Amino acid sequence: MFNKVLIANRGEIALRVIRACKELDIKTLAVYSEADVDSLHVQLADQAVCIGPAASAQSYLKIDRIISAAEIGNVDAIHPGYGFLAENAHFAEVCASCNIKFIGPSPSAIRSMGDKNIARATAREAGVPVTPGSDGLVETEQDALRIAREIGYPVMIKAVAGGGGRGMRPAHNDGSLVQGFHSARMEAEKAFGNAGVYMEKLIENPHHIEFQVMADSHGNVVHLGERDCSMQRRNQKIIEECPSPLMTEDLRQRMGDASVKLARAVNYEGAGTIEFLVDNSGNFYFMEMNTRIQVEHCITEEAYGIDLVKEQIKVAAGLELSHYVKEAKRKYHAIECRVNAEDPFNNFAPCPGKLDLYYAPGGRGVRIDSHAYTGYTVPPHYDSMIAKVIAMGTSRENAIARMRRALSEYIIRGIKTTIPFQQAIMHDPNFVRGEYDTGFVAKLIDARGAEFGRKGV
Repeated sequence: MFNKVLIANRGEIALRVIRACKELDIKTLAVYSEADVDSLHVQLADQAVCIGPAASAQSYLKIDRIISAAEIGNVDAIHPGYGFLAENAHFAEVCASCNIKFIGPSPSAIRSMGDKNIARATAREAGVPVTPGSDGLVETEQDALRIAREIGYPVMIKAVAGGGGRGMRPAHNDGSLVQGFHSARMEAEKAFGNAGVYMEKLIENPHHIEFQVMADSHGNVVHLGERDCSMQRRNQKIIEECPSPLMTEDLRQRMGDASVKLARAVNYEGAGTIEFLVDNSGNFYFMEMNTRIQVEHCITEEAYGIDLVKEQIKVAAGLELSHYVKEAKRKYHAIECRVNAEDPFNNFAPCPGKLDLYYAPGGRGVRIDSHAYTGYTVPPHYDSMIAKVIAMGTSRENAIARMRRALSEYIIRGIKTTIPFQQAIMHDPNFVRGEYDTGFVAKLIDARGAEFGRKGV
């Protein structure tokens, strides 16, 4: 087992990894930007090193500064969390060259799945269904127009290095395609330093279903069921649940088998997520693989009674998957709400600032993953998520009831948050019946425009 782990991240995921390390009796080193000097992960780690100013490009994305901190702290492993450098194959290679274990898959696996176009080709070769689309990068708007006419509108333009909904543009005709092609490339270049895009057939208002996989270096690969991530606004997830109300046992079996097959095809090691689009006829199509821990990993942990982050660390240390993971059976239903520092009554505008009062809910069946506290200042430089509320129960109805109760107990003063919007979803009859897809949020905002503002769509 490792002696000391550096966490190359911030916020709640950094805190999550620190807690897992403490339970494994592993010392921790936090890195932080100047804007995060008062963050909880800095306070709770055994050691902390400042790696630069607030801008991510000058701190959390600076490989040389992170490696310098690792050498100063004499660590033997780095956990990248999610986002930032978590899916950066070069970073994984640099760690290896410095004799530091990267807690994640191999650089080759990251490259195979990190480039969305290569990932589609790999999925095809593994026999996993993919949506019709371009065979490679789309270099010019003339190529984009030709491909769109071949596969038929609507289509989706996607950044090959994309994530978090960035570098994605739908197109329903030639005019919107040309505009979307150029804007997607510009956004991708700015966000990922890679302007490459590909195209695929757009399945309108599908269900977004992802499967959790875990694999070790001893040939064990398992899936731990699915999460429904269809509740999205502008391709950003708001609420997730495990299991999906859409799922049947036959569909779960077929999608789970496909997920394991794809993980084996790239010799995967660690925690990963295979994401699919599912239409209303039960057809599923591979979308992408996230070669890291997901924000929403918590609901799989609560539904299955396992610890994915501790398992990540143990697998990276060369251990086999734990028996309780290899033989895991789902026991509960779990739902997660991402609490963002945004104003749902003002077009979901970001609301950084000081928390004058912060009181998190608790009680049976409620878990809070957060780095926030009274007096903490939410910085404007990073993602707006400040907490995750996870509610679990023996049934979906019980989990919803607990989430309603938990959201009603949450007190955050000084800034606006998305909690009122999530409360509205929890009471929506269609959500309660499990009848929703990726178009649900836009329809809800449109129907309640006077309350949540039509500009938010």
